[in-house]
Amino acid sequence: MQDFETIAVFNYTHEIVILKHRLDQEGIHYYFENEATVSIVPFYSNALGGIKLKIHRNDFETVKIILDELNGSNLNIV
Repeated sequence: MQDFETIAVFNYTHEIVILKHRLDQEGIHYYFENEATVSIVPFYSNALGGIKLKIHRNDFETVKIILDELNGSNLNIV
C-alpha cells in the first residue's frame, strides 16, 4: 500500500459507484479509504477528509483519463 496515492476525494458513497465499475473493467488496483465509515455514518465524511480514491502510481494516467471522462459526462458524479 506504500505505492498507492490519493488521486481523488469524494464526499458520499453514491458518488463512487460508477467509478468502481469503470476501474474494475480496466483491471486497475485501487481502494477507497474511509468508504466503510462514511457509508455507516455519512456525517463523518468531512471529519475524515472524505472518501479517498487510492491507486497505484503506475495507474495514475489511466485513472486520470477515466476521471476526466466521468467529469465530462452528464453523470456529474465526480
